[in-house]
Amino acid sequence: MDKRKNTNEWKRHGVQALWAFLTNSYLAGFAQGKIYKGSLKNLCVPGLNCYSCPGALGACPIGAMQAVIGSWNFKFAFYVAGFLVFVGALAGRLVCGWLCPFGLIQDLLHKIPFPKKIRAVPGDKLLRKLKYVILLVFVVLLPMFLVDIMGQGAPYFCKLVCPAGTLEGGIPLVLLNKSMRGALGWLYAWKNVLLAATIILSLLVYRPFCKYICPLGAVYSVFNPIAVFRYRVDKEACISCGACKESCKMQVDPVRNANHPECIRCGACKKACPVKAIR
Repeated sequence: MDKRKNTNEWKRHGVQALWAFLTNSYLAGFAQGKIYKGSLKNLCVPGLNCYSCPGALGACPIGAMQAVIGSWNFKFAFYVAGFLVFVGALAGRLVCGWLCPFGLIQDLLHKIPFPKKIRAVPGDKLLRKLKYVILLVFVVLLPMFLVDIMGQGAPYFCKLVCPAGTLEGGIPLVLLNKSMRGALGWLYAWKNVLLAATIILSLLVYRPFCKYICPLGAVYSVFNPIAVFRYRVDKEACISCGACKESCKMQVDPVRNANHPECIRCGACKKACPVKAIR
């Protein structure tokens, strides 16, 4: 069972890696230290993939939303909102489990051996609400109301919080551009502290960024119960053995709520079920 479980998990990681490559395949960006600015950059990708990554071909929906939410560019604002609703209604947090590059990084970090893994941090249930607060404050309210003289807001989540942006965009651009190194200040240092903390926590706790911080996960979680692709539990076939609950690294009990907001559709519960009651 464990061997089959590991095989299926690595298949999921293969899909994650392939998608990460496809959405970050502008290799010239890494060679030149520049950001791709072609027409594809007007399109959003489903996962949290930094716009400033030298290889990124598309835009992160969270970054795009911050850029337009307080502006008069209603056309693009409606596009981003519609994109989030469409993807959420179609797949919910399946995007987190199968397509998000930063989710893959956390998955792989958690596989690194460590003396003691932590299933849930103290105050876990309360901390999981934090991502909704971050979504409201950093992605919606601050860009909408804290604007410059031209009425434009800043991408405050990307600027002040996002460790994925630091890893995928900030660090590569600084390494590839000498001119940027002389302009580094406290903000770059702060973002690297957050990234280091996220990496260390990922060794101990499964997907801490997804659980507690990610505003994109907060958006998709709302759609989990109604998404087209969702889990169904055959209550007549279920033998209440608890194997599905034990296998879930996001601490979801599929028997009680198969489409819990925290479920990332990784498939671990489905594979663990001895009677195939989860479909």
